[in-house]
Amino acid sequence: MPSPAIAIERTPLVAVYGTLKRGLRNHHWLEGADFVGTDRLTDATLYDLGPYPGARLEPSRGVEIEVFRVDAALLADLDRLEDYRVRHPASGTYDRVVHPTAFGPAWLYLYNLDVAGCLAIREGGWGPRARRSVV
Repeated sequence: MPSPAIAIERTPLVAVYGTLKRGLRNHHWLEGADFVGTDRLTDATLYDLGPYPGARLEPSRGVEIEVFRVDAALLADLDRLEDYRVRHPASGTYDRVVHPTAFGPAWLYLYNLDVAGCLAIREGGWGPRARRSVV
């Protein structure tokens, strides 16, 4: 597995869809990152896990993401926050994959655990003020 320093060479961008978004409780983790813009992913579905969401690669009508430019140290911090395990990605809470966005390829954290019984968000976003369509 590549180290975060090597991985960041593949893309310096990260796409976020939950508590890391601007105005939400974990956005402070992205202090020092440059906001690039917003996008909608039609091949990702969010699941409302209560205090935070998880994404799965499943068709949707467009879930909202924010894209940030990060460095290797910040990406490593996000890996710890998301319980991404570089050597054993399937054993952590999230896996991290490169995913296309309107701004180029970006890291996207995908939820590894069971989503049975969780509300699927297939359009819009997650959060206290989110306008979303749940199907």
